[in-house]
Amino acid sequence: MTIARERSALPRQTVTLVPMQIQDTAISDVKLITPRKFGDERGWFSEVWSDKVFADAGLSTTWVQDNHAYSATPGVLRGLHFQKPPYTQAKLVRCTRGAVLDVAVDIRVGSPTYGQYVAAELSAENWAMILVPRGFAHGYCTLVPDTEVLYKVDNLYAPDHDAGLAWDDPKLAIEWPTLDVPFTLSEKDKTHPTLDQLPAYF
Repeated sequence: MTIARERSALPRQTVTLVPMQIQDTAISDVKLITPRKFGDERGWFSEVWSDKVFADAGLSTTWVQDNHAYSATPGVLRGLHFQKPPYTQAKLVRCTRGAVLDVAVDIRVGSPTYGQYVAAELSAENWAMILVPRGFAHGYCTLVPDTEVLYKVDNLYAPDHDAGLAWDDPKLAIEWPTLDVPFTLSEKDKTHPTLDQLPAYF
């Protein structure tokens, strides 16, 4: 037996929420993005990626892969990494557990900010993300134990085009954090060329 119930016509409410804040950095192509969190006694919800929001901000990108990295201790330094053409990558990086200092270096020859960098702290607490465009070397250093970083890329990993830039190049003068422990790097990350030694990939 089916009972038909008449529904009263309720007025529709349109609520416009700003899901994230998008800010310029000292290098305008690098963006600092902070999604909003909506929470109550149960926990919280956060929209961390929206194709429409990014497209409306002129940042339309097609992401093809998500990467997830865990670091057990403070002082784990990963970078500075990039992929050579034609497999260059843009990245959208966030920290979901712990905290990192995230760094993006402009390696686009002829750019007015060539050799300059942007650094931002990303953490589970501040919920910020950084958009690293193609033509930048990227890396980060963990600030606390048990840190997890997630990042989207707009091109697939191409090991034959994997490349790097020396994290400690004096010409870059990156202000890495001062920690009570030494930095921990992979053997590969200890041997990347300096900016002056780097071929003009971009």
